[in-house]
Amino acid sequence: MSVEACADLLAKGDPDRFLSAMTAPLDKRAGLLVLYAFNLEIARVPWMTAEPMIAEMRLQFWTDVIDDALSGKAARAHEVAAPLAELIQAQGLHSFGGVLSQMVQARQFDIYSDPHADIQALGNYLDQTAGHLMWLSAELCGAGQQDEPAIRDFAFGAGLAALFRAAPALINAGRGPFADDSPPAIADLAAQGLAAMAKSRAGPINRNAAPALRAGWMARPILLRAWRDPSTVLEGRLEPSEFTRRSRLMLKTMTGRW
Repeated sequence: MSVEACADLLAKGDPDRFLSAMTAPLDKRAGLLVLYAFNLEIARVPWMTAEPMIAEMRLQFWTDVIDDALSGKAARAHEVAAPLAELIQAQGLHSFGGVLSQMVQARQFDIYSDPHADIQALGNYLDQTAGHLMWLSAELCGAGQQDEPAIRDFAFGAGLAALFRAAPALINAGRGPFADDSPPAIADLAAQGLAAMAKSRAGPINRNAAPALRAGWMARPILLRAWRDPSTVLEGRLEPSEFTRRSRLMLKTMTGRW
């Protein structure tokens, strides 16, 4: 029940966020690792069982963990729940726990097989998952309220890129996320993601938020590839090489960019 356990989980289950967290200053790294491990836990709930009721119960566990932490109750004996409770209590803000609860609720969509009804529904889902996660992680790193809109724009593009990467597995599992997965529709989605990321870069963002935004370091090239050739999404040809991934992250870290 430690930050080290969270780091181990991330290294295996979400290596992109693990690597980006390791670029953060030491005093911010632990918080990011715990937050990302929590996100990993709730994201994989729908994949752990074929029974919707069991998945709902497992998500409820995380809602209870958050509520217990906000009310000052003892943390539950779980490798992520305990450090998450410490993180929530350290923030001292009810809004922090409230956003975490919304992240849990948003994952209920993943339990079932229906696609997002339209682009607005997809956008809401991405904001309550990728957007909430990136905003909270940026806040942990020192971002201010004035940075939130730009950070959420960036998160929309990053979340969409992650969804594109996961699309083949989702479709194979009978959980296609897109109401329309035709090439023109995919290209249009990619264009919207690119536009949102460009908008986020148009205004200044607190440089302290860089490690949090760096979690989306591969989003733009993935969206560009999807826009130019939408077939790469459904055919699972979006993944960059390991060398490309690591070298791009290293460059961004060295230059202080995201």
